[in-house]
Amino acid sequence: MFDPLHLGGKPSDHLVAVAMSGGVDSSAVAGMLVEAGYRVAGFTLQLYDHGAAVKKSGACCAGQDIHDARRVAARLGIAHYVLDYEARFRDQVMAPFAASYLAGETPIPCVLCNRTVKFADLLAMARDLGAAALVTGHYVRRIEGVAGPELHRATDPGRDQSYFLFGTTKDQLALLRFPLGDKPKQETRAIASRLGLQVASKPDSQDICFVPGGRYAEIVRKLRPEAEAPGEIVDLSGRVLGRHKGIVDFTVGQRKGLGIGATTDGAEPSYVVRLEPETRRVVVGPKSALGVSRVVLRDLNWLGHAPIPDDGVAVAVKLRSAAPAASARVFATDRGAEIRLDEPQHGVSPGQAGVLYQGDRVLGGGWIAKAA
Repeated sequence: MFDPLHLGGKPSDHLVAVAMSGGVDSSAVAGMLVEAGYRVAGFTLQLYDHGAAVKKSGACCAGQDIHDARRVAARLGIAHYVLDYEARFRDQVMAPFAASYLAGETPIPCVLCNRTVKFADLLAMARDLGAAALVTGHYVRRIEGVAGPELHRATDPGRDQSYFLFGTTKDQLALLRFPLGDKPKQETRAIASRLGLQVASKPDSQDICFVPGGRYAEIVRKLRPEAEAPGEIVDLSGRVLGRHKGIVDFTVGQRKGLGIGATTDGAEPSYVVRLEPETRRVVVGPKSALGVSRVVLRDLNWLGHAPIPDDGVAVAVKLRSAAPAASARVFATDRGAEIRLDEPQHGVSPGQAGVLYQGDRVLGGGWIAKAA
């Protein structure tokens, strides 16, 4: 008997909750589970203003996506619930997102969303319903290890979403399932098409759901008007090169849109080296000044079977979602962890995530507090 969730017994014995975003991935997952014989209930989150979102496309959890999820559920003949989590999303994701930018960081709101409303709150809902699993359309694998479930990269490296799920806890992994982790995207679309789901050819979401067109600074200024505070652009020696209209317009490693010329000797382009929110200064310098060899993580979520030993653990670490993993050693600290890189890395920004791997397995990760 086909049992894609490996829950044991007959699929019809199990009620499973599916997080349905209205996209092709979660819709195909719901269809797969219905076809396998599970009792399925779909849940869609309304995370921000529904009226403003109806005409918005290209981002998850938009108004049209809620309608698409409802249509898919009707096609599959399953119960479907829309949960109004606007207040939670505003407090747990949007407010910290804006505050992080004001602190000179470059946040990742999708990680916060996964850790809070999408997993913590939905998992609580699933447990209250007596569901045997909460199932999502993420491209990541959950593998039963010798000491319990482990989080692994997706088989298709081009679709892997493990970087954004580093905050998934061991308790959450016990109930979570990710049936698409071993599938390429084209197979997922083929499943949706075979099941007659209207979203089979729907484009992937691209934007942060509440940031239209990637214009994050506009959202930060709306949420925190003090983000308009101007300041100086200076070189590494403190010499003033220009002025800016708010540090929210800048991120570490940025080269374009600085509004200044080259570095002081005129030989190299200028990059943002660091942001100083206390003085509202943007510090720029040559690319060589971006290299860091040590990274401090806060709020470490450790998924290893044993605690980090005193002499550390050899890992591969991703310091940006699109960056290749770099070899390093991680050491535990009182407030998180310290990563000592084998070779300097560039463009490491506070507020981003440092995600730790051994092979395909995710050992955990944390938020970058500082780099040196």
